[in-house]
Amino acid sequence: MVDYYALLMFPAVLLALFSGFPVALSLMGVALVFGYYTFGPAVAFQFVEKVDDVASNYVLAAVPLFVFMGSLLERSGIAERLFEAVHLWTRRLPGGLAVGTIIMCVIFAASTGVIGATESVVGLLAIPVMMKYAYDKGLISGTICAGGSLGTIIPPSVVVVVLGPVADVSVGDLFVGMIFPGLIMSGLYVVYIIVRCTLRPQDGARIAPSGDDPARAEKLVITVKALIPPLILIFAVLGSIMFGWAAPTEAAGMGALGAIILTLGYGSFSISVLHEALVKTVKVTCMIMLILLGGNMFSGVFIAAGGVSITEEIISAANLAGWATLALFLLISFIAGFVLEWISILLIFIPVFVPIVKSLGYDPVWFCVLFLVVIQTSYLTPPMAPAIFYLRGISPPEITLQNMFRGVLPFIGLQLITLVTIMVFPSTVLWLPSKLLGFD
Repeated sequence: MVDYYALLMFPAVLLALFSGFPVALSLMGVALVFGYYTFGPAVAFQFVEKVDDVASNYVLAAVPLFVFMGSLLERSGIAERLFEAVHLWTRRLPGGLAVGTIIMCVIFAASTGVIGATESVVGLLAIPVMMKYAYDKGLISGTICAGGSLGTIIPPSVVVVVLGPVADVSVGDLFVGMIFPGLIMSGLYVVYIIVRCTLRPQDGARIAPSGDDPARAEKLVITVKALIPPLILIFAVLGSIMFGWAAPTEAAGMGALGAIILTLGYGSFSISVLHEALVKTVKVTCMIMLILLGGNMFSGVFIAAGGVSITEEIISAANLAGWATLALFLLISFIAGFVLEWISILLIFIPVFVPIVKSLGYDPVWFCVLFLVVIQTSYLTPPMAPAIFYLRGISPPEITLQNMFRGVLPFIGLQLITLVTIMVFPSTVLWLPSKLLGFD
């Protein structure tokens, strides 16, 4: 009976979240109630062990380093130079400003790993320009929201740093395995924008040449100057992991150092900028770590009470095929994304899903990347839709919530196409890690 009782933890935590309690307190509170009912006072020792597990997990040291890197890069001047350089080459395309915005989001996401930073910085630069050239407001909204959320599936990603330890999967394997899926998704965005604006020029017309356009040689100089700093930073973080020179935590440290150097190089560094970045880093890191601790307590009680084994029994009794089970897990995560934050979905479901996925014989790295794509859709799906909330804070009043909700729908469809592609072709995730990192 205890096993079945453990399943009630899920509706209990959802009830607490919908009642307005913070995520961390909801997870901890449910874990405490169910843990005490199941194990009595001995649950206190289990919680102390979970605190020690989180505190001693060196991989999580990458979280504050990536957050600090993203915070500094918001002030470094990289985004402004990238914006100018990328749009020099894309503005003549149908929907060229939106295409350039997606490309800029890819580069910036690969430089920061922090979603809010990418969307806020890129949105502040791109929205006024696209509004000036009368781009469709839905296309503007969808482009900024979808492009800004690419930080989930393009490494380095703070989401992955949290996901890896929870799923007991190498963060380095996930970083490398995400590269092709991230490029596939961003490529679909670009193709969609070009096709849409070719069929409907009024949504994003080409910008006609003007007399003050720089010559090709000057364009190349501007581009090289704008691209070299972020490429160096990307190589410092991702290159060191891909070539086996550094662990993810060490690479995050190099990224943080690189962000300081770039901020100094652009003349944007000051004590006030450093103070703001450090304060933001402490706030975000504390929030993530507290929620992660609550998730560890929740999953620890659930697993110790036999929740995973009874879930496996229920799935076995349902006699679902392996693919159907995977599809069910992803559907549950997708629906949860309508109402829950990414970290809640991750901490509630991953400890249950991953052992079952392994028992079915599927690669956990591949499943985690599928899960990341689903997590990314949660940034765009109302009513939670953090990407829309970010956009609401930086967009002019002419862009309404209706424009935003309408604009993200095609991009959610493209994310689901990416999900199906990865499911049908697992090599899109597993081939590159097998070649660079040597795992089978």
